Amino acid sequence: MKRYETIVIIDPDLSKEAETPIFERVNDLIPQYKGFLIETDDWGTKKLAYDIKKKNRGHYVRLDFCGDGALIQEMERLFRIDDKVMKFMTVLLDENADLDAIKADLAEKAAAKEQAEAEKADEPVETEAPTENSEPTEEKEGE
Repeated sequence: MKRYETIVIIDPDLSKEAETPIFERVNDLIPQYKGFLIETDDWGTKKLAYDIKKKNRGHYVRLDFCGDGALIQEMERLFRIDDKVMKFMTVLLDENADLDAIKADLAEKAAAKEQAEAEKADEPVETEAPTENSEPTEEKEGE
């Protein structure tokens, strides 16, 4: 199985509710073609190097996934016919990706993240204690 990365630039004027169907279709499409979605990374709205469809800003989203050529063709077909998608580009990251190793790596990262969050929740909150040399300041009337 091959590992791919697709960068999608979406119209920045869309609301989150309008963006959601685009990625729901992609998330449904990947398992249909026996692929595996590794990560969806939302980069946010950024300035474009040049105007696309008379817009100078775009909302960037990165998709990291495993699949084959048929999945890429169908995904890019969906992006081409959708007016909300301004640009997209798919790049081959790995010709022979080991899906089991990728899944194990994802599980390891998730476990490490959960452990870090649990440790953070268990830490006592430190408060500043007054130092020995500090004396409370009192304002005297009339001075």
